[in-house]
Amino acid sequence: MHLPPLIQTFVLHFGEMGSRWGINRTVGQIYALLFVAERPLNADEIVERLGVSRSNVSMGLKELQAWNLVRLQHMPGDRRDYFATPEDIWQIVRTLVEERKKREIDPTLTLLRELLMVEAGTEAERHAQARLREMHDLFELFAGWYADVRRLDTERLVQLLTLGSKVQKVLAMKDHLTGLPGRLVRRTDKGE
Repeated sequence: MHLPPLIQTFVLHFGEMGSRWGINRTVGQIYALLFVAERPLNADEIVERLGVSRSNVSMGLKELQAWNLVRLQHMPGDRRDYFATPEDIWQIVRTLVEERKKREIDPTLTLLRELLMVEAGTEAERHAQARLREMHDLFELFAGWYADVRRLDTERLVQLLTLGSKVQKVLAMKDHLTGLPGRLVRRTDKGE
């Protein structure tokens, strides 16, 4: 690798983390390099800086484009393709979450819906469907929550994420004000 030590450390780490996230190590390194680059890079520059083959870089760039995590750019007077990540870190996170949802959650929800429509013929299938219903309901809850959060502007999303455990206090206050039975039962159980 032909990178300054700080950048090399980040690129190597991101490559290792990529393999844990289900992407090729080289794809992770390409993304990390583009993320910290001062300007868009072409494939030859990526090959030179990472010390990997041109074919690995080409395949990695195609994969990153398929995930909508890098964008293609052209430079005046240069016929080569240049690549960059979006400047807004929140846009990157939103894109990554959206792509993972499309590739992982949506197909699972579709399958669960189909399996819940099948008439169970045995006790084992009825038991399985009951468990699948629980999973389906959880995935639907997450999908609905994601749809709500996706509509938030970045400032509101940051506020939500920084609330942390304060959310529990807000919910407890709401329970107290509305006198929800569940909250009252808990008080009674504790002898309050």
